Amino acid sequence: MAAEQSVNIILVEDDDGHAVLVEKNLRRAGLVNGFVRLRDGQEALDYLFDPQRSRVELQQLVVLLDVNMPRVNGVEVLRRLKADPVLSAIPVIMLTTTDDPREIGRCYEYGCNVYITKPVEYEDFIEAIRRLGFFLQVVKLPGLAAAQKGPDQQ
Repeated sequence: MAAEQSVNIILVEDDDGHAVLVEKNLRRAGLVNGFVRLRDGQEALDYLFDPQRSRVELQQLVVLLDVNMPRVNGVEVLRRLKADPVLSAIPVIMLTTTDDPREIGRCYEYGCNVYITKPVEYEDFIEAIRRLGFFLQVVKLPGLAAAQKGPDQQ
C-alpha cells in the first residue's frame, strides 16, 4: 500500500500498550499510511457506519481488529461489517491474543481476510507486527485498484 494510495489503517484495540506497539512497529516497517486507533468495538461500529463517511473513504480502509474488547467484541464487529453490502469489501485482519481454533474458524466463517495471533513474548510480538507492516505495504485493495486505472485501462 504505497502512500499515494491513501489507504488508512484502522486499529481497533482496547489495550493501550498493544496499540502503541502495533502503530510504532508498523511505522518502523516503513508504513506511512494514515492510522486511526479505536478503543472498542462500539467505537469501531460508530466510525465505520457513520453516514457522513464517503464510499471512497471506506474503500481506502484496512481494519486490524482485536477479538476481546469491551462493549462490542471484535467478532460481532466483523459480523456486522461483513453483513453490510457497502462495508463488506473492507479487508479485516484479526490481530488478537485469542488462539482458540473455534474462534479462528468463526472469524473466517464471518469473512475475516487474515487471522493473526499476537505472540506472548515481546520480541516475537514486535517481529510479527513488523512482518504485518511489510505485508500491508504490498496489499492491493479492489476499490483503489479500479480507481487508479485510467479510463482506457478499465
